[in-house]
Amino acid sequence: MLYRIARTTTRYPRVILIAALALVVGCGLFGATAAAHLKSGGFVASDAESSQVNRILSENFGGASPNFVLLVSAEDGVDSPTARATGLRLVDALRARPDVTAVQSYWTTPPPFSTALRSNDGGSSALIAAFLEGDETEVQKIAGELTERLTGSTDGVTVRQGGIAAIYHDVNEQTTRDLAVAEGIAVPLSMIVLILVFGSLVAASLPLAVGLFAIAATMAILRLFTFVTDVSIYALNMTTALGLALAIDYSLFIVSRYREELGNGLDPTAATIRAVQTAGRTVLFSALTVALSLAALSVFDLYFLRSFAYAGVAVVAAAAAAAIVILPAALVLLGYRVNALDLRVPLRRLLRRPPSAGPVPPEQSGWYRLVTVVMRHAAPITVVIIALLLVLGAPFLSVKFGYPDDRVLPTSSTSRQVGDELRARFPQADPGASTTIVLDGYTGDAAGVGAYAARLSQLPNVPAVLSSAGTFVNGARVGVAPPGMANGTGTYLTVVSHVDPFSPEGERQLEAIEAVQAPAEALYGGAAAVNADSLAALNDRLPLAATLIVLATLVVLFLFTGSVVLPIKALALNTLSLAAAFGAMVWVFQEGHLSDLLGFTAVGYMVPTMPILMFCLAFGLSMDYEVFLLSRIREEWLRTHDNTRAVAIGVARTGRIFTAAAVLMAIVLGAMITSNVSFMQLMGLGLTLTVLVDATIIRALLAPALMRLLGTANWWAPKTLARLHDRIGLAEDVDQRAIAPEPEHAGRT
Repeated sequence: MLYRIARTTTRYPRVILIAALALVVGCGLFGATAAAHLKSGGFVASDAESSQVNRILSENFGGASPNFVLLVSAEDGVDSPTARATGLRLVDALRARPDVTAVQSYWTTPPPFSTALRSNDGGSSALIAAFLEGDETEVQKIAGELTERLTGSTDGVTVRQGGIAAIYHDVNEQTTRDLAVAEGIAVPLSMIVLILVFGSLVAASLPLAVGLFAIAATMAILRLFTFVTDVSIYALNMTTALGLALAIDYSLFIVSRYREELGNGLDPTAATIRAVQTAGRTVLFSALTVALSLAALSVFDLYFLRSFAYAGVAVVAAAAAAAIVILPAALVLLGYRVNALDLRVPLRRLLRRPPSAGPVPPEQSGWYRLVTVVMRHAAPITVVIIALLLVLGAPFLSVKFGYPDDRVLPTSSTSRQVGDELRARFPQADPGASTTIVLDGYTGDAAGVGAYAARLSQLPNVPAVLSSAGTFVNGARVGVAPPGMANGTGTYLTVVSHVDPFSPEGERQLEAIEAVQAPAEALYGGAAAVNADSLAALNDRLPLAATLIVLATLVVLFLFTGSVVLPIKALALNTLSLAAAFGAMVWVFQEGHLSDLLGFTAVGYMVPTMPILMFCLAFGLSMDYEVFLLSRIREEWLRTHDNTRAVAIGVARTGRIFTAAAVLMAIVLGAMITSNVSFMQLMGLGLTLTVLVDATIIRALLAPALMRLLGTANWWAPKTLARLHDRIGLAEDVDQRAIAPEPEHAGRT
């Protein structure tokens, strides 16, 4: 198959490149509006109990759980005439919109309930709370419109926006800006590293050109998926970064092999075909492992994760196709000019150094000497590195998970500032800190609701419970019932809390609330319930996703190597690499180390979807280097059947390339660390560490040491599976040389 692809691309290179250029233009135009059609939610399943509570409140109680807040701060206090006039004007503006319901404010709510909407610092600020109707995308767009129209400062009164709808909007906007910054950092830095690797400006430009093609294809793919399913805004960052990283990675492998084959005496057409047959095969298997790892995300009920599966698989396919089809066409047309504009020549002249002596034989390279030393002391090196990785991964044993809130944004964000104000100065009005209990269809008397509310109010860290039977504190009724908490469809209660709903303490409090006997079947909503539903949805599907990834990896690596030992070894090494990275993430983002340097707020727990997404991505990316390394080791093994020499030669031939590839991928993924959304920083730093650890400690040290200890057992497979592998015919003949007449367009320079 690869031979036929290579023959076609070398026969019609100009046609392929013209088609690729047209495709880039079309993808750019079609994908230009992708960001506007992406969604910023997807952390909770639509059929979760907390989602059901939100629908009931919206349909039956006029949106009793507000998702948009305006914080009005006044220099003279919120009871001043100017503040009151501003507050009433804002209330009128909100009530005039058909997509805004259940508007409450300090100035229009009767006492004693109005006191909860006034800050506890003497009344320097007050709240206006409202419910915006629509899905997650619609409410954040409405929040953006309201923010633009209603916020700002005049006459000593400042109005700022908050609430979950405003948070969605701000995260959406911030993510889009961060993407542009990340690409602006990654592209020029990648070009510099590619020039250092290849020397030739022409050769260095090829992987970057393929990477830019992958970005354009990524945007079009994301836009296409928005027609048929929900796609998360966060997929925009990850899939464009992944598309660029993999395209550069795969192109680096193929260009390096092409130049190597030119050095072996093949003409450009034959060298291109040979590069596609060998490095192209590696790219195919690498892309397959990454795609299957990402595909496992489709088993989750959260569209935040599913969108990475859909878009990620498509992006991996686009990057691989560009490297195998478009890049070879460019190589054929360039011919020997691929080594043109070698910047090392003038640099050596400037430094008065002698000309380069040419490529160093593998046996004389530093990589060969390093691996030889490693294999000479294989046992102690294996023990030390495994122990080190386990120590680095130990913090992950104390990991805690929680749903993201406004604290994922920087303190400069307005919705984050409002969130901080709500937690500090509005302990009884913060919509994110209360639990809502719906008794859907309840027709019992008020006494049953009152007794239930009284029992709830006696729980620790519950300052008050609001119900249709009254307001309860410490088991006693202390006030009248807020209006609208009961009607012919049922009733609901609000349990005010002093506990962070996303923390382990919030989880325990929710369990205590659920343990209190209700007068009828109860449904639980609010932030703590959303958090619990999100964790439950992930835990239910996590074993299936992990099993699919493991099985897919074992099958793909068996098909690639013909061994059953090497896939198991690869799984073990990947697990160690990921454990170290996850431990570092807990140490940094959960425990708060380096928070000042990176500019995020540590809240004592991690967003639960991030480790799952990191696992699938990092697992696939780690296999990328495993496949690349094993491809050259396997070539030498099939030629000599000397395991020790095969490992040394394989690393010597690929060490420089996969290290450069890892640096390039670390640059692209690490650019996400510049994001101002903390869980995107976590993703960027986690993947960067995983890639660097995998390409250095794992592939250059631990993998050779383990392969030396295993010896010829590395290549063992039961006879039945060995015959199956031979029959499938996915292996390439390593001694095959593609000989073809040199076309006119591939002439020498």
